[in-house]
This record gives sequence, structure tokens and C-alpha cells, in this order.
Amino acid sequence: MHEHHNFVADPGQEPLRIDKFLIDRVPATTRNKIQAAAKEGFILVNGSAVKSNYKVKAGDEISVMLPGPARELELVPENIPLDIVYEDDAFIIVNKPAGMVVHPGYGNYSGTLVNALIYHFQNLPVSEGNPASRPGLVHRIDKNTTGLLVIAKTEESMSHLANQFFERTMDRRYQALVWGNLKEDEGTIEGHIDRSLKDRKIRAVFPDGETGKHAITHYKVLKRFGYVTLVECKLETGRTHQIRVHFKYIGHPLFGDFEYGGDKALFGVNTAKYKAFVNNGFKILPRQALHAKTLTLDHPFTGERMHFTSELAQDMQDLLKKWSDHMDYLNHQSHD
Repeated sequence: MHEHHNFVADPGQEPLRIDKFLIDRVPATTRNKIQAAAKEGFILVNGSAVKSNYKVKAGDEISVMLPGPARELELVPENIPLDIVYEDDAFIIVNKPAGMVVHPGYGNYSGTLVNALIYHFQNLPVSEGNPASRPGLVHRIDKNTTGLLVIAKTEESMSHLANQFFERTMDRRYQALVWGNLKEDEGTIEGHIDRSLKDRKIRAVFPDGETGKHAITHYKVLKRFGYVTLVECKLETGRTHQIRVHFKYIGHPLFGDFEYGGDKALFGVNTAKYKAFVNNGFKILPRQALHAKTLTLDHPFTGERMHFTSELAQDMQDLLKKWSDHMDYLNHQSHD
């Protein structure tokens, strides 16, 4: 649902901001729409994405992709079972399975967590600036990440919980299996995160902070399996794909994370047997090895500090057992 436009700047074109250049040439659009498209990487000059303050020059080849008339996101209640960990008058905590998208959006109009929520709960609140497609949501986790998610049931609890995210008083801990044997037992990864310049669907770290949003991930090692390491991650900021991008940035992508290069044997021995073992691991867990394990927050109405925890998803448990057995086998071999 996009409309495409292509232009070539005239030979006599004086330098002019691209948003001003396009406002006269694209029918029925606004400067806000053009700036939003630039932000999303949908305005290209000579094949490269540019920001809205880019100055158009003579001969520039410009291509623009603008969202067409928005598909009405009619939210259809769907009877999808929910794994509800906790519920009261203020909020719900659910344990999200792998493969479930949190809210409807481009390419995912059904089968989402939101479709399930509006079937099971009436009148979930919608925050300001939050499209109606996201009732009750104050945060989200990736489609193939499992674990805990909080959903507000009233306007008051929504603003309270959103504020806890903003003030960083909500404590979220994830467990991830990452490639390689991390040098330190604990550490912090910092680096601005923004859309990758090479592939707009994924994110990248911009260490100099020239673009993107500040992001901080604290981690500590829980268990070492030689060629992979189980870590606990504490998010200080909540950027899209944050844990996945940060660990790729330090050379330790998440096991099975095909978008960030973790879907091949990055560490280990170059034997057919080991490669078969790793490939078997990808079959057990055909996604990134990431689980939102714990959530600690203040109750929006009573102020009570509450702590929630969840079991690792079964596929991740099975994978960890496989690596554990592999380590035992290697240790046994070395002692023989």
C-alpha cells in the first residue's frame, strides 16, 4: 500500500531542502508525511536514503515511497489462547509464545497478541499518539522472542506503567544464548541504535552517536558452554532489537538469530560432526535464543513493588540441555 514517485532535479536546480522540493511535486501530501518518509528511509537520492534536510542539487535522481491510503486497521477480536501469568483490575501479564506478533501492522493484520487481547478483554485503553492498533500496550517484544509482557487495563494504569518505562523504574531481565565465550563475567554494551543503512528492516549500532537513540544493555554470564554463553541482560533503555543488535555489535550474535548473523556456526571446530550438532540446534530453536524472563514493577494503584518470572520457552530449554550435554561429552573426552 505505497505510492511511488520518481523525479530528476533540473540542471538549473538551486540547492533546496528535499522536503521543500517534494512538497511542490507530490500531489496531496504534507511536509510531515514527507519528513516521516525520510525518517523511515523511504526517500532516496541517487540510490541512498537521505534525511529531510538534505539539499537537492541539479541532476539528483530522487525516488520517494509514501504510504498510500492507510489500510483501515480494523481490529478483529480473535479467540487465540493467552498464557496469563497475572491479572487484576490494573493490568495483565502475559507470557508471549514464539512466532506471535505483538500488534497488527504492515503484513500482519491478524493472529497478533492485540487481536487476542481484544477478544478476551473489553475496553482496553489507548494512549495518546498510540494508534488504535495497540490497546493497552506499554512495551513490546519481537515476534520470535518469548516471555513476559505487561498490558494496562485502564487509562490510569497505562500512563503509570508507561511512566515507569520512561523513568526506568521498571526492571526487565532477559536471558539470551549468544555465540562465543564472553571474556568478562559481566559488562555493559553502549551504542546508539538506528535503522541499518544497508538494510532498513534491521537495526545497527552507531558508536559515535551520529544518529539513532542512546541504548544501554547490562549483561552477566549465567553459564558457559564453550562455544556459546547463556547471559542475563538488563535493559536500561528499550530500543527495537536492542539486545540482538548490541550483541552482534560486540561480535557475539544471538544463537539462531538469522537477521543478525547468528544462524551459522560462528565459534567452534570445523568438523562435520560439530556442524551437524549446531544445525540440529537450529532445528530445535528456529529463532533467536531470547526470552523475557522477569519483570519487576510498581503496582499502578497500590504502589506495591511486584516481581514476575517465567520459565524459559521449551525450545530454549531443549537447546540449553543439548549444549550442556555437548559440554559434558567434551569434558568426558578430555579426561579419557
